[in-house]
Order: sequence, then C-alpha cells, then structure tokens
Amino acid sequence: MTQSKSAGNAPFDRRLLRISRERAANNLANHDFLLREAGGRLLERIVDQRREFPLALNLGCHRGELSELLSSHPGHGIGQFVQCDLAVSMAAAGAGLRCAADEEALPFAAQSFDLVTSVLGLHWVNDLPGCLVQIRRALRPDGLFLGAMFGGETLRELRHCLSQAEIACDGGLSPRVAPMVDVRDAGALLQRAGFARPVADVDTITVSYADPIALMRELRGMGESNVLHARRRSFLRRATLAAAVKLYHEKFSDPDGRILATFQIVNLTGWAPSDGNVLHNDSLSARRTIRQ
Repeated sequence: MTQSKSAGNAPFDRRLLRISRERAANNLANHDFLLREAGGRLLERIVDQRREFPLALNLGCHRGELSELLSSHPGHGIGQFVQCDLAVSMAAAGAGLRCAADEEALPFAAQSFDLVTSVLGLHWVNDLPGCLVQIRRALRPDGLFLGAMFGGETLRELRHCLSQAEIACDGGLSPRVAPMVDVRDAGALLQRAGFARPVADVDTITVSYADPIALMRELRGMGESNVLHARRRSFLRRATLAAAVKLYHEKFSDPDGRILATFQIVNLTGWAPSDGNVLHNDSLSARRTIRQ
C-alpha cells in the first residue's frame, strides 16, 4: 500500500476505479448493506465523542449512506457535512454540499475541517500514507479522523478458490483480488502520517450468499470490481470459474449450502495534533455474521 503513484508502480488503476463506481452508482442501493453496516459503526464512534464538529468532510461518500444514517440519529454534533467522491455520479447523489475529488489529491485547504470520515474507500488508494497526511493537514488542530476500510483478510475465501482454480486449470496465477492493508500496520501508518492518539481496531463480518456468483455480482454492484494494473485482461474461462465455484462450495459453505465470505473492516481513529494530544496506539477486534 506504500507504492508511488506513478503509473508504472501504482497497484490500482484509478481511472478504471472511477468508471466502476460510475457504473455502480444508479443501482448501489441494492448492494450497500456493507456500507451501511460499516457506516453505522462509525456513526457510533462520532456520537461517543460528545462534541461539536461545525464542518465535516465525508471522503469517498458513495451515495451519501453515512449522511442518511446521521440524519436519523440526533446528537451527532455535525454541522455542515461536505460529501466528496471520486465518481461524479456518486457525489451528485448525496445531500448538502457535494463535490467530486480524488483521495490521492485532495483539493481542500489546510485546517479546513473539524472532522473527516471515510467509509470503505481508502483501500483503493495507491499511496495510503500520503493520503493520510493530506487528511491530517485538512483537519484543524484537535480535529478528528474516523475511517473504515477493508483489511487484508477480506475475501480470503474467494482469493483462495480463484488462485487454486487458476493453478489447476490455467497453469498459473493472476491477481484478481486487491491487496489490502494489514491491521498490524494501520496504527503505525496513522502515526507516520502525523496523527496523535492513533487507534486501529478490527471488525470481522462473515456474510453468507447463495453461491459465489452472487458474491461476485454483489462486489460489482458495490463498485468493487478488480482495478489492479496487473490484472489479467481476459475473463475467467468457464472451466476455471466452474472449478472455483465447486471448490468454494466444498471448503467454505454452511450447513444450508450457502457460501461464506469474510469482510475484515479496519477502523482508523486519529487526531490532528494539538497541545493536549498524546501519542499511543491500540487494537481491538470483534466478529459478526450476516446472512445476505
């Protein structure tokens, strides 16, 4: 996650990511349960602060799911909430102040916001440390950053089955599931970016689907298609896909025959430095199972 942003070294194709998110925008409401689940947990953290945030930024807002959750929960302390997303169609669907912007090149002046949030978007950033530095600079002293991003254990079942099927059927591997941040590094990345009181904790959510194809459709509907520069440009051959589906059912299904998918959510908390902030980090974990 620390590669440079040059086209030759960056793992992710941000242009393709924008296209994927634009395509997903109109139908996202049918695939947004993980966004709302992670957003609801982040909302609890906002409310727990018991303080006012006159101006806040929602970075990677999708269609404004977090804003909708806030509107149904009085006492969150947020005044104006700026909605920002890489995809114009996503940003345009949100409420209040909206703009299209890239997390890798934030267009905001230093010390503009009291709070910056991000729900399930930062895992597609090529230079995560650099992005975190920009977020910290955009915060006023003692401003708060709360983020939720997919961690390294996300889709481990799908990754395993696709790789085994490609080895057996095609004689080699291609990267079809993106690399994601390890929770053990997340707190250190916050500290490296200059945040005070950095905290990284983990929620592990297990979701059941009728079959692996339903899972893949869900990922596409979320705008989470493969945008790795190193991806294989061709589609999976039918025999390879069939082998992956068979293996998934054999190794990762519940007693009802539904397949299980792991989504690891790494929650990030950091404060813009002020005289009262003290540096430390911590980690916690939780687990929940959801039927989808």
